[in-house]
Amino acid sequence: MKAHGTVHKYGDNVDTDVIIPARHLNTADHKELASHCMEDIDGEFVNKVKKGDIMVGGENFGCGSSREHAPIAIKTSGIDCVIAKTFARIFYRNSINIGLPILECPEASEKIESGDRVSIDFDTGTIINETKGETYHALPFPEFIRDIMAKGGLMNSLKA
Repeated sequence: MKAHGTVHKYGDNVDTDVIIPARHLNTADHKELASHCMEDIDGEFVNKVKKGDIMVGGENFGCGSSREHAPIAIKTSGIDCVIAKTFARIFYRNSINIGLPILECPEASEKIESGDRVSIDFDTGTIINETKGETYHALPFPEFIRDIMAKGGLMNSLKA
């Protein structure tokens, strides 16, 4: 699996209430959730994001409540991968469950900037910042998680 896109970067402690504000949780419609993704910290995100883009965060990305709505909103908005220094554990698990690739890589989190073009090889954990000509290394997913991601999430993987 690979990803390639433009970066949208955020800081430390981006919580699930910022990713998808609680006032929009009265719907299960993924496109409706995506239309409000990041609106409280980046009102233009939904207008800028394109299919295949990459989101980069700092420490403790996805902290807060345990709702799956947050990774669903990110994935449905068009983001193909989230890179951060660290993830809140429940966000990490929810992301895998819904098939949103996420990578912990402190160096990439620190050096990548908004607007950079990045390519990712999930099999090797290699992250290439094409804008800066830099390469970073995250731990690649184990084979069973790559299989879950390739099938679009845990439930699709179990059905297969």
